[in-house]
Amino acid sequence: MSPSQAVRPELVEAGGQAAPEQLLAVHNLSVAFGGHEVVHGIDFSIAAGEKVALVGESGSGKTVSALSLLRLVANAEIGGSAIFDGRDLISLREHELRAVRGQNIAMIFQEPMTALNPLMTVGDQIAEVLELKGGLKQAESAQIAIELIAETGISEPHRRSKAYPHQLSGGQRQRAMIAMALACQPKLLLADEPTTALDVSLRGQILELLSRLQHKNGMAILLITHDLNLVRRFADRIVVMENGHVVEQGRTAEVFAQPRHPYTQRLIASRPERQAALPETKVARPAVMTARGLRVSYATPLPGVRGWFKRGEFVAVQGTDFDLAGGHTLGVMGESGSGKSTLALAALGLLPFQGQLQITGATWGVNAERNKALRRQVQVVFQDPFSSLSPRMTVEEIVGEGLGVHEPALDKVQRQQRVITALRDVGLGTDAISMALTLQRYPHEFSGGQRQRLAIARALVVNPGILVLDEPTSALDVTVQKQVLQLLQNLQIERGLSYLLITHDVDVIRAMAHQVLVMKDGVVVEAGLVDQVLTRPQHEYTRILVSAAE
Repeated sequence: MSPSQAVRPELVEAGGQAAPEQLLAVHNLSVAFGGHEVVHGIDFSIAAGEKVALVGESGSGKTVSALSLLRLVANAEIGGSAIFDGRDLISLREHELRAVRGQNIAMIFQEPMTALNPLMTVGDQIAEVLELKGGLKQAESAQIAIELIAETGISEPHRRSKAYPHQLSGGQRQRAMIAMALACQPKLLLADEPTTALDVSLRGQILELLSRLQHKNGMAILLITHDLNLVRRFADRIVVMENGHVVEQGRTAEVFAQPRHPYTQRLIASRPERQAALPETKVARPAVMTARGLRVSYATPLPGVRGWFKRGEFVAVQGTDFDLAGGHTLGVMGESGSGKSTLALAALGLLPFQGQLQITGATWGVNAERNKALRRQVQVVFQDPFSSLSPRMTVEEIVGEGLGVHEPALDKVQRQQRVITALRDVGLGTDAISMALTLQRYPHEFSGGQRQRLAIARALVVNPGILVLDEPTSALDVTVQKQVLQLLQNLQIERGLSYLLITHDVDVIRAMAHQVLVMKDGVVVEAGLVDQVLTRPQHEYTRILVSAAE
């Protein structure tokens, strides 16, 4: 019995109605690298004009399956069939498949900053598709490119068409990528995590844009994602993948209402949840961090002759007040550019600021020794553990580095014991043998969730009182995200830690925070207890953020 046959009884195809006309029928698709199979004989289909979501965590095989349809995976051994519009994509010759790519099947990649050419304007990149695939003249393709940019909702399309990718915001880059993908009006759009790097309100806007363009052009969409909130709002049908197998598929509403496979049940149940034992918000506790009139600004160049004599100013955080109580979590939410990360950097003493910022009665200054004591008190966990952990250091060196700075009197054995304690506190190295192996491994040998646990252990090893959590789970899958959030809540209860939590995820705020600040354009537009702000938001911007997350 093949692996695909082994899981076939678990597949759930809801309804029992006659299937609509199939645009793409994938049968027994397998993908292997060097003889090692990573996708095991999967089956799914997409009807003309249908929106299907391919769902699973990192490593489930969803992206490699989609890319294999167009043979975009290097050195992949692909088997099975993928019948598109009467032709098998898997057996097409390269020049035949090249004609299909972009023309009949287009793709939106996960990170537009790396997918777009940094040396070409976005208008030229869209026009290039029209010239190569549509045979249009340069002037005509340039004009259509501007019209496509306008259709995706980018303001000032004529000016933006002359911009380079780095001159656009994340949402604008993703819209430009969509315009490029739709240039030739394809029958099928493969969208690989098109909203992962975007803020919650921008995610909703991009999905609404895709739905509108899909309805207008009559195309089908295969959405590859691990964001179940988006799937619930967007897809007609859902296909769930685990470890290279399709384990469940059916109508989206029915799968969410009655998931039959344990993996699907686990995914749907992975929404962040508040621990019942979290400290009560009504209990008055002294503040461990306070800010009054906090202001952060950057110097900017002025145009023309004025720039020779003076500099302009961009105010990133304007007159912010807050109190972080001991053992509590203050959540700071807002979109990219709202000033929340700048606020976190100021709290860490990494940016100059105006106004008052006190940490247990002390403040950041120019004296390095005075700041050293505060740096032990306030530690940070960054968004992406893979980039924040040194690839050249072992786990023992990474976690123990802070002890060398703040407790230099410890000998090698004492330092190692502190490292082991910190690792055990975050759930790594449960026994002596696994701990010995863990200490000598490097960050790339761990999963994303394990790397974030390492980052938390590195922060905890010096026994801080405050952790600044900068988007600590945004790079993680939903089930791993839930585990890390539960870990942070347990550590807060056990150690009495205070958290300054920076995030754009309303669900994370709801699960973790006691109080919340909502920031927009550097200004706190709303503040208060988390239940009050999220259930009865007073500001229109807060209402937009909350409704976009539902």
